[in-house]
Amino acid sequence: MNARNRLRPIVVGAVTVVAAAFPSAVQAEPGDSTDVELTVDIPEIEEPGVLALSIAGNAVTLRENGSDLLVRQFTGTLPTVTVTDTRTADEVPAGANWAVLGSSSSFTGAAGQSPISAGHLGWKPRLIDGGNSGQVTEGEEVVTVIDDPTQPGNNVGLTDQELLVSTYDSAEVAGDSYTVNADLYLRTPADVAAGSYRGTLTISLFE
Repeated sequence: MNARNRLRPIVVGAVTVVAAAFPSAVQAEPGDSTDVELTVDIPEIEEPGVLALSIAGNAVTLRENGSDLLVRQFTGTLPTVTVTDTRTADEVPAGANWAVLGSSSSFTGAAGQSPISAGHLGWKPRLIDGGNSGQVTEGEEVVTVIDDPTQPGNNVGLTDQELLVSTYDSAEVAGDSYTVNADLYLRTPADVAAGSYRGTLTISLFE
């Protein structure tokens, strides 16, 4: 056996070559037509989260309840206020906090009675659902100008923006919803003029 016959080939790789027949390009005769199918995948838009406020109603009727010889009192309940934050913590500005505030107009008489100032309207916020973080809290009670103050400076009524609910750290409470309402009471002197009165309580969300 010679040297050539004793050598064995070493296979280091294999390539299979296939001869394939490809269809020719579509051709159309004059006057004929042909279609081209188009496809596209459209992904959903990833919108950033938002911080929003909603109120379950836009009217409250205050009814007489708890009057005495010196003071007439009319009470009701603020419709449930919901703060919804659909943002992620990364979408919240650094150091941000949010608060819901309320202020009232004067009550004007339908028959031309002297108005009742907003200082005669008070409230006591009640947190319904503050989540599990402990970072969402209701505001202090604000009593009227004819009440003894519960705390210094709290007997002003809803003349200015008074705190309903708030958080000190928006990032900590992002991605959830929180609800609150309030006991409302209008307190006037016993000699207040009879008749129908109307006022507006404005609820605002700030961050």
